[in-house]
Amino acid sequence: MGLNIDEQKAVDRFRKSVAEPSMTQLVILDFWAEWCGPCKALTPVLEKVAAEYADKGVLLAKVNVDEEQFIASQFQVRSIPTVYAIFQGQPVADLTNARTESQLKQTIDQLLEKLPVQPGGEAAKPDIAPLIAMGEEALAAEDGERAASIFMQILEVAPDNGEVLAGLIRGLVVADRLEEAEQVLGGLAPEMASDPHVERARTALELAKNKPDDSELASLRSAAAEHPDDMEAQLAFANAAFAAGERDDAAATLLRMVETDREWNEGAAKAKLLQIFEAVGLEDPWVSATRRKLSTILFG
Repeated sequence: MGLNIDEQKAVDRFRKSVAEPSMTQLVILDFWAEWCGPCKALTPVLEKVAAEYADKGVLLAKVNVDEEQFIASQFQVRSIPTVYAIFQGQPVADLTNARTESQLKQTIDQLLEKLPVQPGGEAAKPDIAPLIAMGEEALAAEDGERAASIFMQILEVAPDNGEVLAGLIRGLVVADRLEEAEQVLGGLAPEMASDPHVERARTALELAKNKPDDSELASLRSAAAEHPDDMEAQLAFANAAFAAGERDDAAATLLRMVETDREWNEGAAKAKLLQIFEAVGLEDPWVSATRRKLSTILFG
């Protein structure tokens, strides 16, 4: 077809994420970029509507124009956000001007009346992986409110998914809504409470519950700075800093402790770092970067 390898890979990714699902579902295709302010404003609207219409056979797919320039060029995208409705591999509506929830729902309702979209059932079971990825992106950006909102919407179509429940709990923790996070945990059935994803979220909640007030954090920070050789003071500050949302300071302190004396208190600094990694999420970019720093200290 005259395509180079990168273009072939781009087409294959598009086929799997958009073209194939659109054979039975209505795909909302959003062209966006990280630097695009209007895109970020529109994203929560698209996510909310897609989640609400998932059982009717509606799916949201996102294309980053910086990463998928070939696909964007094939759709002749000139500005972003650009949003299309795709069915059976073809654009059936331009949704770009539908910037509000009501406008978007009105257009989708009209399309669903005309098109043989398959609602519900296994064949049209919504793919929640892209939505989970969006939630994880919000968590990585420490936007707890948005993450909690995304995972709450996903729960409407996947109420028994441990990864989604854990994402909601972690979002609430990052948003400092600890009582709500505890309520979600307390309401889980035993089999869900023991889910590995939920256990990770429980760890995040337990760490956050130790959050100090501003004066206490300032006092612990001062003590750690004045007594750099006092490992107890360093650990106390690291615990408080992470609970207060200052994970960079917490990690830097713990890494210095490991570098100074990795065996202190039976490896308490390393153990605390590993607990933080588990709470944040092993796939999180910040965790990956911090783990590399730990590995450099441990193994040179």
